[in-house]
Amino acid sequence: MSLREVPVVLITGYLGSGKTTLMQHLLSQEERKVALIVNDMGSINIDASILSKTGNKVAQVELVEMQNGCICCTLKDEFMEEIERLADDKELEAIFVEASGISEPSSIAGAFVSYEMSTDTRVYLKTVVSVVDVDRIYKEFLNSLEEEDDHEEGDVINLIMDQIEFCNVMLLNKTDLLSDAQLQEVKTALRNIQKEAQMIPCMQGNVDLEVLLDREDFDFDECLASSSVQQALNGCEPEDENACVDEYGISSFVYEEQRPFNREAFNKFVDEYPETLIRSKGYIWFSDDWKHIQLFEQAGRNASITEMTEWVCSWPEKEIAELEKDFPDIREDWDPVYGDRANQVVFIGKGYEKSEILKLVDACIEKA
Repeated sequence: MSLREVPVVLITGYLGSGKTTLMQHLLSQEERKVALIVNDMGSINIDASILSKTGNKVAQVELVEMQNGCICCTLKDEFMEEIERLADDKELEAIFVEASGISEPSSIAGAFVSYEMSTDTRVYLKTVVSVVDVDRIYKEFLNSLEEEDDHEEGDVINLIMDQIEFCNVMLLNKTDLLSDAQLQEVKTALRNIQKEAQMIPCMQGNVDLEVLLDREDFDFDECLASSSVQQALNGCEPEDENACVDEYGISSFVYEEQRPFNREAFNKFVDEYPETLIRSKGYIWFSDDWKHIQLFEQAGRNASITEMTEWVCSWPEKEIAELEKDFPDIREDWDPVYGDRANQVVFIGKGYEKSEILKLVDACIEKA
């Protein structure tokens, strides 16, 4: 059980959002002693005089994510060893961890919380911060760019959405690049995606240390549940499709179907995606690939489909039998034809007709 003495703040945000500038500002604050763990020491370029004057420390530990997003082994080894070493300094006020710009914060936070609960460590996860480039959100999420859509760009904006969905503080950075009206438009859009996280507008990462530390402790389950996607998955499916419209006029529903999608038809649906849908996310499968799970994500005008791991039912029977020993209920919802294969997608939008969306999605199902 953690003694909860040294708070850890996880800083996330995509490349170029302003994480490094934020780190430089936090380290340069007078009369505050903090430590920073980064992936790339060269990217920080902290003036030695700043560290000498403040007594702060910077350490480099590479956070390595496996293909499935799991970094548990890294967290238990080199990363946590460095955290514990830094925490031995009794004068230390906090440890900041700058995550990779392409990392998913939920996997880091989940592994950290598991470590915290299973050991006698003095450190605990205090805050998960997402540094948001509001100019990029305005241009690439809210408004179409003049150039043609790019698959890589769709992957980027969806990763940014993942980082926004899993945090309890959003630093809205680069606010000086937008007008008041544009910034309000961004705030509204982000609130549609993340319902609870505190929004803090800033320029050049200029945020006081106290803002990130003087707050309620991070709660993994609450943070996970605060995203619109998770709320839709956990919510009811009312008979009246307008019964769950929130204060922002946003509603959602979960589409579930075991039959596969026709890849060509689904890609056409994505190309002509309804503008009333703000965010969609889920696992799907195609009739031409009975082996792989596909992750489908959409955020604004950007969408991506990524091949993931294999469906359990595609494993050799011997391996499935071994898995059943640890998870005896694995075949509880097993379909006699499709096994554990299924499409489950959360659709979140404003002003849409659910029946029309269902009609469009159902038309993508492979015809028998």
